[in-house]
Amino acid sequence: MRNQRQVVDYALQRRALLAEVYSGRVGTMDVCDASPYLLRAAKFHGQPSTNSCPVCRKEPLTLVSWVYGDELKHVAGSARAPEELERMANLFGEFTVYVVEVCRSCGWNHLVQSYVLGTGTPRPHSRRTAGQ
Repeated sequence: MRNQRQVVDYALQRRALLAEVYSGRVGTMDVCDASPYLLRAAKFHGQPSTNSCPVCRKEPLTLVSWVYGDELKHVAGSARAPEELERMANLFGEFTVYVVEVCRSCGWNHLVQSYVLGTGTPRPHSRRTAGQ
């Protein structure tokens, strides 16, 4: 996406967690705990990844993008497909996207990246009072 800013990559945290799992200090049940909501979001809004699951190695991971921001109102906290993110980036001033990788087989999930999208200028919004 062309206007990503404030990008944070969580690869080091992921690597450290997987090292704990591979050494046996952390059980797979502790890291393969994707909620049904996340698994549904992966099915309907996710993008397939080229990386296979680091835990079960059964299938490619799915990347799910979650959006948060004051301007988004009821849309905040929902999963969005990449084409929706592009449209939203041209519509809203600023919102944050959190990308989570999830394995639909074993339930592995981890935050991969976060970044800010938007035009950079807040949308004008009218103030309404109770009498209007």
